[in-house]
Amino acid sequence: MTSFSLMPVHGRSQEIRVPEFVAFVLERLQNGGHQAFIVGGAVRDSILGRPHDDWDITTSASPSQIEQIFSDIPRYKVKHETVTLLIRDHKVEVTTFRGPNSKALRSDLSRRDFTINAMAFSPVEKVIVDPFGGQVDLGRKVIKAVGDPVERFKEDPIRLLRAVRLATELGFSLDHHTFSVMRAMARSLADAAKERIRDELIKILITRNKPSSGFYLLHRANLLAVAIPELLEGYLKRQNRYHQYTIFKHIMVTMDTVPPILLLRLTALLHDIAKPRVRTKGRAGWRFIGHEKASAEMAQNILIRLKFSSEITEKVTHLVKHHMIGYRSEWSDSALRRWIGRIGIENLDMLIEFRKADLIAHGTGHEELGLLQELKERVYKLSVREDLVLNRSDLAIDGNTVMKVLGIQSSPKVGEVLNELLDLVTEHPELNTTDKLVDILEKRFKS
Repeated sequence: MTSFSLMPVHGRSQEIRVPEFVAFVLERLQNGGHQAFIVGGAVRDSILGRPHDDWDITTSASPSQIEQIFSDIPRYKVKHETVTLLIRDHKVEVTTFRGPNSKALRSDLSRRDFTINAMAFSPVEKVIVDPFGGQVDLGRKVIKAVGDPVERFKEDPIRLLRAVRLATELGFSLDHHTFSVMRAMARSLADAAKERIRDELIKILITRNKPSSGFYLLHRANLLAVAIPELLEGYLKRQNRYHQYTIFKHIMVTMDTVPPILLLRLTALLHDIAKPRVRTKGRAGWRFIGHEKASAEMAQNILIRLKFSSEITEKVTHLVKHHMIGYRSEWSDSALRRWIGRIGIENLDMLIEFRKADLIAHGTGHEELGLLQELKERVYKLSVREDLVLNRSDLAIDGNTVMKVLGIQSSPKVGEVLNELLDLVTEHPELNTTDKLVDILEKRFKS
C-alpha cells in the first residue's frame, strides 16, 4: 500500500492510501508520457475516511493508447472511452479525459455529476485537484451538481437517482437548486436503462442507514412516481386497528427494520404493495383480503420490469406470497410439516426474519412475536429429524417404482399417487420406507 499526503482539509492533514495495483497503473501511464489521476468516489471516500473498493483513474491517454500500454494485462471495454483492467482480482477503470478538451483535467471534472465526485488526486504533486469546491461541500454535507444541474442531468438522467442514493448513503442533504432541477426533470428518468435504475435502487435498499430516508427523498423529488409508481398508491392510505401506520409508512418501517440484505429489503418493499387495490371497508374497518397473493403478482411484475434476475424475482415473490404465516400453537406436527413443505425449508429463516420485522412495523403490540419464536423452535426440532418428509423427493420411492409396482406407463396418474403417498407420510413419517410404501401401493392402488 502506497500513501500520498493530501492538501490540508478543514484544518487537518489527510492522506490517501493507494493500493499497489492502483499505483502500478498510475506509474505505467505516467511512464508512457501521459497525465493520470485518481478521481471520483475513491477521493471522496478517502477524505471522509470511508472504506471503498472502486478505483477510477482519469488520463490524457486515448482508449487505444491505454490498451497498448496495458496490452499484457487482462482488460475489457464496456464504454468506448473506458478500459477496465483486471489486476490480481481487482478492477481498475481507466478513462480518457471527458469533455471538449480531452487533454485537460479540468474539462474532465467539469463534466462529472456532483462536486464531491469532481475531485482528482495527483500522485505527482500529491494534492487534491478540486476546482468546483467538492471539499467544501463534503464539509457542508451537501450533494450539489457540478455547474448547471440541467446540463448534468441531461447528460445522464440516472444521475437523478444517484443524487438520492449518495444522500442516503452519506447522510447528506441535497443542494436547494440541484433539488429543484431534479423535481422538474424527474420524468426524464424514464429514458434511463431499467438495469441502471435497478442498480441505483439496490444501493439505496441495502444502505446501512435507513433506506426509507432514500425512498421518502425519491418521493419528494418526484422520482418514485417514475421508478416504482405502485408504491405511491399506499401513500396516506390508512389501515385498520392492527396497524398504527398508513400502508406506505408501514412498508417503510418494515424495510428499515429488516437487516440490510437485498432479498429481505425487496420483500419488505413489496410485501403489501397490493393493499390499496384490494382494500375494502367492513364493519370492523378496512380489510385487505388476499393482499399477499395480489402483492406477489405485483412484485413479480415490478421486479421483471426492473430487470432483476429470475432467481431474485422468484425468491421475493415466494416470500411475499407466504408472508402471512398465521402460526398457532395448536398446529400439529403434520400441519407444521405441510407448511414447511409449501414454504421450502431453505426459505424459513428469511421468512421468519421478515415476518418479525413486519409485525414490529405494525406498531400496535408484539404479541405474535412470541409465536414466531415458538414456530422457529418447532421448525428446528423437526428439521433435525432424519424422518422429515417435506416433498415428493423425500419419499423412499419415486415415480419409477410406482410405475413398476402398478404396471402403468408415465402419466399424470403417477404424480397423483405420489401426492397421496406424500400426504400419508406427512401424517405418519414412520411409513416412509421402501417396503412399507410398496406394500401400500399394492394394497391401496393396485387394481
